[in-house]
Amino acid sequence: MRNAQLAFIATAALLSSLAWSVDKKPPAAPVKPVIESLWGRKITDDYRYMEALDPATTAWMKAQGAYTRSVFDGIKPLSQLKLQVAQFSASFGLIQGYVRFGARGFYEERAPGSDNFDLMVSDGTGIRRIVDVAALRAANGGKPFAINFFLASPDGAKVAVGISEGGSEDAAITVYDAAGGAKIAGPIDRAQFGATSWSDDSKLLYFIRLQKLAANAPPSDKYLNATADAWDLKSEPVPILGASLGHGPAITPVEAPAIAISVGAPLAAALSINGVQNELAMWLAPAAKVNDPKVTWTKFVTRDDEVTNIDMRGSEIFLLSHKDSPTFKVLSVHAGQPLASAATLIPAQADRVLEGIHVGSDALYVLARHGAYSQLLRIPAGSTAIEEVALPFPGHIAEAFSDPRTPGVTLQLSSWVVPPTEYVFNPASKSFSELKVGVHGDINPSDYVVSDLGATAADGTMVPLSLIQPKGAKGAQMTIIEAYGSYGISDLADFSIRRASAMRKGITYGLCHVRGGGELGEQWRLGGKDANKHNTWGDLIACSEYLIAHGTTTKPKLFILGGSAGGITMGRSLTERPDLFAGVLDLVPSANTLRAEFTAGGPANIPEFGTITNAAGLANLYDMDTIQHVKKGTQYPAVMITTGLNDPRVAPWEPAKAAAALQASGTTKPVLLRIDEEAGHGIGSTKTQTDALAADVVAFVFWRAGLPEWQPSAE
Repeated sequence: MRNAQLAFIATAALLSSLAWSVDKKPPAAPVKPVIESLWGRKITDDYRYMEALDPATTAWMKAQGAYTRSVFDGIKPLSQLKLQVAQFSASFGLIQGYVRFGARGFYEERAPGSDNFDLMVSDGTGIRRIVDVAALRAANGGKPFAINFFLASPDGAKVAVGISEGGSEDAAITVYDAAGGAKIAGPIDRAQFGATSWSDDSKLLYFIRLQKLAANAPPSDKYLNATADAWDLKSEPVPILGASLGHGPAITPVEAPAIAISVGAPLAAALSINGVQNELAMWLAPAAKVNDPKVTWTKFVTRDDEVTNIDMRGSEIFLLSHKDSPTFKVLSVHAGQPLASAATLIPAQADRVLEGIHVGSDALYVLARHGAYSQLLRIPAGSTAIEEVALPFPGHIAEAFSDPRTPGVTLQLSSWVVPPTEYVFNPASKSFSELKVGVHGDINPSDYVVSDLGATAADGTMVPLSLIQPKGAKGAQMTIIEAYGSYGISDLADFSIRRASAMRKGITYGLCHVRGGGELGEQWRLGGKDANKHNTWGDLIACSEYLIAHGTTTKPKLFILGGSAGGITMGRSLTERPDLFAGVLDLVPSANTLRAEFTAGGPANIPEFGTITNAAGLANLYDMDTIQHVKKGTQYPAVMITTGLNDPRVAPWEPAKAAAALQASGTTKPVLLRIDEEAGHGIGSTKTQTDALAADVVAFVFWRAGLPEWQPSAE
């Protein structure tokens, strides 16, 4: 109690000392250098103390957030823009995660004007709301809550739902009756990674559960020693697989085990998920004996097999692999046979990336891509013939669902300027029908011109660049270029309300498909990974220079935007070419890669970014680290850095340290730290929260591009 009182007094004293008018800048963060030598390299960290997120640091961050808010609130047209963005986003009824089991459809819906996604069920009796997030918030003082995942049972009678608070993603699982919405069981905590399967009889739920941490455990322990648990909905869940159990497949504490059961398949798969690594390890055992601790799990796939996805239909097993196939291939093998006997069902092609497999009773459906645009392939059951199914319009398939017991496939298709639409493919008529769920909102695709371009990087590589412009745009335009570039994640032709909010205000929007992403397959990903990571920000710089050279924009009108691991791309583009941009929008950024492995999510990210425990890893992480490349006396463009205080993926001190370092550089342009105290990484944010960010992004662009009416009344 005494320690808590002292902490409160210290915080109150600091807040009192920071009680300046909000139109004045907060003082600089204290510099407290920590110097260490790693693998012969001297590294200075001026803000290591922030990692404790002690009361003084949190108070400094909140003061920065208050100042940032005061700057934006001083932009007079912003209040009207907020209303316009809110009205625009409210015109959409968004659907995600549609699945169908038995006679019931399950999906999340954010109805027009709603602040939250709710869980809906549709069947012959109508449409029902199973989880009402607004009611949940009202019962808890208005705090933000979100559905992080759901998994319907194979018989369509039950649905498991993971719900978290404040953007934390710390989900607890509750199981509901799909017919009436009554709670059946739960909540069960530590279920952030989600439910993975139901048993064939819909009586057992399998999910990944995090370990219960000791009070003094370091943050980096949070995701270690996870287990795959079985839950009968009556008693406590029982751990089935895990590094700490002493039975089952041998995995390390960093790996997360998961049970994967396909309805009607004789074998179940035990998957080992190694942090953010895409490649799986896999063992097989009789589905009926999954819960038996003495069952023999037979090794089926190692990470060296480079398998990233699996699906089953009875005794048929289908796998997606990039082994010797950078753009991926589809394999098929019968249960009980080793992977070495697998046949190549769809071979790799240089100009086509395979990205998903979905089994129906009639066929295997394969999601493929040419660049940012999807293609749907179909292989009828019992055949090796590959059919291409014409899509309703050019775009990207963001979601797909199939059931091995029923024919056809359900897709969600959208494009840069066409909102998401759910379609069902009927193999009998070989045609699509629209599900008629959701509302498309207030956007006219014909108001925009989409161009697929290419910029030449410094090493001669052609980097794809998607550009969306207002029809009739002439001369140099205010332009945002977005980029990501990690994990093999691709920026594809998907619709985004945040992007559309900028586009409809006349801003030209580009997507630079940098290396490190998966747009052109595994080689594209590896071209922006580890020692090649510099290509990621080099590609963004090339896209930026291309648009300037071709007259699309100019340096005073050019902005870059990215977030999370895309913060590496933003930060290093900023430090590499501070002369090139009018502004940088750095959202929940990974900015201090040298220290990231000591965060909760750090160990899981080592396969993607490396570790400081070896010389090569240190060199690569140093090269990615924004803070280590901020130089005193350099004039940087204006920067808005964002964070949520509940962020479980990028610790809030990373954006805070980046803001402190840039502010201390001596740059005269604004370096703003935007804080959302009731948000996390953006996953689970409410419509109100995402609308506010979208409006601030547009206001930042208009302000820094020099529009007179968008200048703050007091900077």
